Amino acid sequence: MFKKPIFVSLSPNIEKDDIFLSLKLIFRPWLFKENKNNLLLKEIEDYFKEYFKIKYVFLFNSGRSALMAILKSLNLDNNSEILIPGFTCNALSNPIIWAKLKPIYVDIQKETLNYNLEELEKKITPNTKAIVVQHTFGLPENLDKILEITKKYNLILIEDCAHSLGATYQGKKVGTFGKASFFSFGRDKIISSIFGGMAITDDEEIAKKIKNFQDELDFPSNFWIFQQLLHPILTRYLIMPLYNFFELGRYLLILFQKIGILSKSVYKVEKQGKIPKYFPKKMPLALAILLKNQIKKIEKFNSHREEIANFYYSNLKGLDSILLPKMAPGRVYLKFPIIFQEKTDKILNLARKEKIFLDDGWRGKPIVPPDTILEKVGYQEGSCKIAKEVSQKIINLPTHINITKKEAQRIVNFIKKYAI
Repeated sequence: MFKKPIFVSLSPNIEKDDIFLSLKLIFRPWLFKENKNNLLLKEIEDYFKEYFKIKYVFLFNSGRSALMAILKSLNLDNNSEILIPGFTCNALSNPIIWAKLKPIYVDIQKETLNYNLEELEKKITPNTKAIVVQHTFGLPENLDKILEITKKYNLILIEDCAHSLGATYQGKKVGTFGKASFFSFGRDKIISSIFGGMAITDDEEIAKKIKNFQDELDFPSNFWIFQQLLHPILTRYLIMPLYNFFELGRYLLILFQKIGILSKSVYKVEKQGKIPKYFPKKMPLALAILLKNQIKKIEKFNSHREEIANFYYSNLKGLDSILLPKMAPGRVYLKFPIIFQEKTDKILNLARKEKIFLDDGWRGKPIVPPDTILEKVGYQEGSCKIAKEVSQKIINLPTHINITKKEAQRIVNFIKKYAI
């Protein structure tokens, strides 16, 4: 029986109009980097200033670049400690290392996927200068208490909003609680320009330094931009359809990345704590054009995510063998994480046989992707026990715009079948 594959990644937010736009841009290389008469980047920055009711917005080619800009603006001494959650991506820890600072990993709560607050306070030392709060999968938690801790110890709060554009906490948009915040417009984020990032702040001094940092950057190469524009086209019309033929699409993706036709979302050197030549860079015009097209979809996308998340919750609650996230106002559910009592390698392999590809890379190790070399990103094995346990028992169900209720039902049926 033919079963349409279900994916959690591979440019999941991209719709037909985005693909058509990418195709047009490929044949307009004069729009790849910048056009002196084009005010598009300013238009996007002004949009987000109004969206967040904030004074300063800066666009970059990635969330990593935006975080580096923020860290550099703080003028911290080398090896100053920055506290980050122990269940995270190396895209958070690496910019800290690249800025010659030291990431300190703090264990999490299984129920929230965010900081264990007791562990957070224990990790604070005289060298601690900032706390990064990561709104994991768009599920903000305990922000008021984290703010109390930053005030108590005179620390800077930075918000990692890579997963949480549009989320609110107690009625206030996340990204507006910290001294500065950064966002990602990567291929599987809330909205996507394939690569892209943004830093925001209300602090005039920080803003001046971020602007100076931004002004000194170059644009990424034309070929790198071409790779990003090609990604949604090839994944939608070649790679994804061919997954049904002995997973040929998977092997094509690996081949295209190996020969350089497509780029990876996380580069090999990043898994070793090193900085690739692609970061930090300015936001190129071509990706800004894609971003503008997605901006108008923020509410539609997040409304769909909430609907699918509610569907999962209502159909899976009551299963004793899994832990579900709580449903709360203001959450955007970039993914719908469920935690099993056992390791999930076997169930993911069973899902693949049913053409349900649920391994999104956010599992396997506390610092993802799972082939990250932990010691190279400053992580000490065994330092975050709950984070390690969660990483081995979590499955993130897709909520993106291309997941229908029918596909969500297939996923629910599968989970119920194997969640014993």
